Amino acid sequence: MDSRRLVPRTDALLADPRLAAAARRLGKARVKAAVIAAQQRAREGRIPPAQVADAAVAALPAHAASLTPVLNATGVLLHTNLGRAPLSAAARDAVAAAAGCTDLEFDLVSGTRGQRGRGALAALAAAVPAAQAVHVVNNNAAALVLAATALTGGGGTASEIVVSRGELIEIGDRFRLPDLLESTGARIREVGTTNRTTLADYASAVGPATAFVLKVHPSNYRIEGFTASASVAELAGLPVPVIGDIGSGLLVPCPQLPEEPDADTWLRAGAALVTASGDKLLGGPQAGLILGRADLVTRLARHPLARALRVDKLTFAALEATLAGPPAPVAEALAVSEAALTDRAERLAARVCSAGIDARPVPAQATAGGGAAPGVALPSAAVSLPQSLAGPLRDGDPVRRGVVPAVIGRTEGGRVLLDLRSVRPDDDETLAAAVVEAAGDARPPAG
Repeated sequence: MDSRRLVPRTDALLADPRLAAAARRLGKARVKAAVIAAQQRAREGRIPPAQVADAAVAALPAHAASLTPVLNATGVLLHTNLGRAPLSAAARDAVAAAAGCTDLEFDLVSGTRGQRGRGALAALAAAVPAAQAVHVVNNNAAALVLAATALTGGGGTASEIVVSRGELIEIGDRFRLPDLLESTGARIREVGTTNRTTLADYASAVGPATAFVLKVHPSNYRIEGFTASASVAELAGLPVPVIGDIGSGLLVPCPQLPEEPDADTWLRAGAALVTASGDKLLGGPQAGLILGRADLVTRLARHPLARALRVDKLTFAALEATLAGPPAPVAEALAVSEAALTDRAERLAARVCSAGIDARPVPAQATAGGGAAPGVALPSAAVSLPQSLAGPLRDGDPVRRGVVPAVIGRTEGGRVLLDLRSVRPDDDETLAAAVVEAAGDARPPAG
């Protein structure tokens, strides 16, 4: 008998409990496509007909979205390519709770419309005591766009933004601050030089056309040597508002990063507004945080552009849980001791070695990343593996089948380093399992 006649029918395969459950999780169309592909493989003689259901199950992704879970073992705590800050368990739980219908803009007591995201806004205000008012938009670039549009537009004469030449920064993917500001119709008044800008430079440029002075923290690079810059406290004496872009999202001083500016300190020094990112050192979701003088925050929040830049219920939920809940993973990663990391590296390397894999605990240097604390090295510890495991760890068959998450390390000296400062202790066993699976996937087939 032609073995192709033994290929199970599509309806019979879709009734398989595993595939029926997958259809509820992933959608019937995706599961049916996997079934048809497996049937075709059987008709071509590449798999036995009895294995069609197994092959279809194996081909299905673990999740309905195409995003693949990743363990960040690069040692870069805020890795932009890996989604920056991982959310805390409290924030993930809050997102799940907010996924259905919520009281986002509804007052349950009065039964009338309420303030949008009031819980998150209250938590943000409580986290930064120096802020008279707060507002949230979808990222820090949006916060700057809203400020520039609201404070320089409207047909008034004050349409200039005074900024130091040394702070007209470019960040990843060719994103340039001057291009962003000019897109709003504002005019940029550059002062000083690349390495030196004094208070006198700003003072001589401020005039009737000045809407505000912009102070930008160059958070992804550092200039050293013959340099000078004006502080927020000095600039606050000028007759126009000072807006500070701290970018990296630190709301209050951080003991591990003493040189990194924070929103509360800049506001106390006299900044009228401070903008920051939610998904960097704060450790929350992507968001643009606007904090400062009540009149200016209200002006921005009531501008028509604010509606186009507003965040959704999931962002508000994650932000509130990050602010009011337990420490976020990035805060824990900054605070962990080198001794604790070394102990973990030794135990993890021993666990992997027991599976016959060349694994060694080694000292390492981690970084904050994500446009935060440039040049600051964080002592760390890593597990060193053969470089041949880099590919299987990242995109091996076990990863594609959802058996283990993808693991992204970094290559140094012909070895792959899995830096544990960017890996939560709770994930160590998962990391070890992923290494063992990758080693098995990297071995050539027997025979």
